[in-house]
Amino acid sequence: MTGFARVRRATPQGEILLSVKSVNHRGLDLHFHLPPEFDPFEGFLRGLIKNHVARGHLQIHASFTPTTAAADGLNEPLLAAFVAAFRKAAAQHGLPGEPDLNVALRLPGMFRTEVPVESGPELEKALGEAMTEAIEILNRFREREGAAIAAEMRQRCAAIARSADQMEEIRGRATAEFQKRLKERMRALLRGTGVEPQRLAQEAALLADRSDIAEELMRLKTHTGQLEGLLDGGGETGKKLDFLLQEMNRETNTILSKTSGLGELGLTLTGLALAAKAEIDKIREQSLNLE
Repeated sequence: MTGFARVRRATPQGEILLSVKSVNHRGLDLHFHLPPEFDPFEGFLRGLIKNHVARGHLQIHASFTPTTAAADGLNEPLLAAFVAAFRKAAAQHGLPGEPDLNVALRLPGMFRTEVPVESGPELEKALGEAMTEAIEILNRFREREGAAIAAEMRQRCAAIARSADQMEEIRGRATAEFQKRLKERMRALLRGTGVEPQRLAQEAALLADRSDIAEELMRLKTHTGQLEGLLDGGGETGKKLDFLLQEMNRETNTILSKTSGLGELGLTLTGLALAAKAEIDKIREQSLNLE
């Protein structure tokens, strides 16, 4: 799921700016962009994120601005070089003007920091607090998106259940029709061979039973209830949904393989099974976004 969070946190040593952006991913994929002061804390941050996020491609950007108290003063050699270069260029090109001190003081490195910032426990604690806050904000974004996706998945699940109910209603008529047509075909094929009518009826009933979709429909309806339960239960559902949807897809494929040769009723069953299969595929695509 997608989300974004940005957090600022002031410390005695300087200001932390932390941003976290997430996009959909099957697993948890973390990419850090940290300043040198935070390099020792990458493992700590990974563990912190894993406690709160299970799936997603996350980009973590951090910057650190030391406090002015850490500055050692003006970089005199750099300022002198700036003034000399300015005057030399002005003389070479015959241009008027004097160096602007305000411009010079904004140059990178004009204020030297001789005392490096220590990556100690205090900085680690402040960074951890900033990351915890950022993840909380990020997850609020993700929860809103997840709720919208889950609502749509419930609608699709209800559509699958309706298709199963319709197929169940048609099934009785279709099975009887199949058995009748099967008997007629077998009589035509076995005409003159002396097969007993009772044996013929038994074989036709056996073949019709093998073409019955009652068990597949029962399992499909059970799976729709399980899917609803997973969505209502919360927690990490993505991988469980993936397995359940594979089972639902298998049931619809079996139904499709059994409904051929049933004439008009078979075509109706095939259409309903294909509609259910399309809804399953759409739910499966959406489940990749859920945690």
